Amino acid sequence: MPYLRKTAGRGRFVALAIALLLATITGCGDDDGVPASGSTATVASPIIDGPVGGGAGVPFVATTVFDLAAVGYTRAEYFISGTATAYSAAAELSEDGKWTVEPNETAAFRTRILVHRPIDGNRFNGTVVVEWLNVSGGRDAAPDWIYTHTELVRSGYAWVGVSAQIVGVEGGGSMLGLPGTPLKTADPERYGTLVHPGDSFSYDIFSQAGQALRNPRGPAPLGDLRIAALLAAGESQSAFRMVTYINAIHHRARIYDGYLVHSRGGGGLSGAPLSEAPQPRIAVPAAARIRDDLDAPVLTLQTETDLTILESVAARQPDTAAFRLWEVAGTAHADTYVGGIGATDLGNSPDAARLVLTQSAVPGVTCRLPINSGPHHFVAKAALSALNRWVRLGTPPPSAPRIAASASPPYTIERDPYGNARGGIRTPQVDVPIATFSGDGRGSIVCLLFGTTTPFDVETLAELYPTAEDYVSAFNAATDRALQTGFILAPDAELMKAAAADVFRE
Repeated sequence: MPYLRKTAGRGRFVALAIALLLATITGCGDDDGVPASGSTATVASPIIDGPVGGGAGVPFVATTVFDLAAVGYTRAEYFISGTATAYSAAAELSEDGKWTVEPNETAAFRTRILVHRPIDGNRFNGTVVVEWLNVSGGRDAAPDWIYTHTELVRSGYAWVGVSAQIVGVEGGGSMLGLPGTPLKTADPERYGTLVHPGDSFSYDIFSQAGQALRNPRGPAPLGDLRIAALLAAGESQSAFRMVTYINAIHHRARIYDGYLVHSRGGGGLSGAPLSEAPQPRIAVPAAARIRDDLDAPVLTLQTETDLTILESVAARQPDTAAFRLWEVAGTAHADTYVGGIGATDLGNSPDAARLVLTQSAVPGVTCRLPINSGPHHFVAKAALSALNRWVRLGTPPPSAPRIAASASPPYTIERDPYGNARGGIRTPQVDVPIATFSGDGRGSIVCLLFGTTTPFDVETLAELYPTAEDYVSAFNAATDRALQTGFILAPDAELMKAAAADVFRE
């Protein structure tokens, strides 16, 4: 049965600054498992224009750089326009996330959505992942597409990126002083007609983007593909927005069938404001949890950095019938994959599983130590797949052990003799290690976000693995365990094993 609804410590400035960084860098879906979503009467249907052309000739967004045709996909851009609603709190916003809000001001908007879909519609699996594009670097970026695109492509998902926030459209720069590049500056000819009234309206804009897919007024962005499920996703600052959206808006809109909340904060960074300037600011409570009366599944995926620097330990909550928390040992908020390798990964090379040693985090920023090269993206792919099964088939993801971390500030992680985290989701990279993978970076704020990788010296490797065969055997066994527990996927397990076979040959 498908998932059915119950009815039809390091200083707040550092933490916030880090949270705002990321991004610098005719087929029919199966009829089985169609969720009981689509109760969309309360959400306006925006007018759709497109596909959009002109200007520089290509959409402006920080994402993968290979030709999507190489993996059997196509890309198109559309504009959506209408009247968006801001919200105010009808009662005090509590830490349990059970928030009641009411409509407030309205304003005109015109923004863009970006669509990736299979060229052959028969490959479409029925699920659309709608990503709240990240604007932390002062421009639109698609970190969840980068982290998960190989799984999206090989399994036939469609993906839609939404320019939901004002920084991505109109500008506003980055809190870190990075040069912002909003759409209207990047390509005035292409994007000059866009209008964003401010982030108080971002939640309804995100709802209307989903409505545009379900009930298009104008050209259908998905053509004649039949939607079986809409999954919402957001990473980093967009995950903060996702927390607020789930707690305040979902029960009103019921546009999305499930949510991937990727790298949220806690403490003072639990969620984004419900309303902000020029409207009255309505902040959310510290350590706000995801509400436990949900009628749509939520999977929250957290790295070591999120637990400590972003203080998500303060917002931990138990798993329920509609909630899962996955904390992944050996991972950082950003890493070598999202910062480089992922941009060109076609999903068929063991290079995506190899140890990468680089001190370059984002262009112009060199860290004192090599940045994290852990298993983040592999578990992100498994999380997306697990959420889809949960929504479509009613099969809940496995519950995961929590990373061993202190329960009060300053938040720290308990580590084994080799420096890797204890507890959490285990992958072969941390159970059969050749390096220490940490979410605690060193140096600038940018480098804090990207964690560290410290390769073992020759003596340590010899102590752990007297022969190459010892390493490969142990690594393959650990890979099989992670596969069996559902925290990595079979195609990625094969890439990991192929990369491991070459470790002692290099």
